[in-house]
Amino acid sequence: MTAALQSDQPPEGGWTTDDLDALPEDGRRRELLDGVLLVSPSPTRVHQTIAGRLMVALEEDCPDEYDVTQGVEVRINRTRSFVPDVLVTTSVAARRQPSRYEAHEVVLAVEIVSPSTRSIDRVLKPALYAQAGIPYFWRIEVEDDGLVVHTHRIDPVDEVYTETGRWTKVVDTGEPFPVNLPVGRFTPRHL
Repeated sequence: MTAALQSDQPPEGGWTTDDLDALPEDGRRRELLDGVLLVSPSPTRVHQTIAGRLMVALEEDCPDEYDVTQGVEVRINRTRSFVPDVLVTTSVAARRQPSRYEAHEVVLAVEIVSPSTRSIDRVLKPALYAQAGIPYFWRIEVEDDGLVVHTHRIDPVDEVYTETGRWTKVVDTGEPFPVNLPVGRFTPRHL
């Protein structure tokens, strides 16, 4: 374990994925942003219900060449590492039973916006996922009258996402595979 992990001070030069690997498995969600360690609060019941139901719903229609999971780390580089709420990867990558994925193995990253991570989920993560080449990004917003799903596709030349839809009733898209998913299927009962 590095000296930085035994104190409150970051390592010289910032945190790396090697430092993440040395941390204990204690259930905390840790992410890296350019060598800065981000520790998120525990997700809410609403957040976890959306993530769980969405994962199950996507898995039902997922073709064999893909795999759906949730909360698995995506290593972008040595100083950037994020944990999407739900992700679709290649089935080749999933077969190796990873504890983390490389960005090129991820087809879709989904973030459920939380009050404490609003700017990160809306601005920062999409920009960095696009820069890493992840083809599709979904952002789910919890609003007073229900959920809103924003779907995005990467512009590979400019490395930014462009919005492909804003869905409140049914997510109806062909990306990354044909999806015709009623939003009610992953909306918590007591929103």
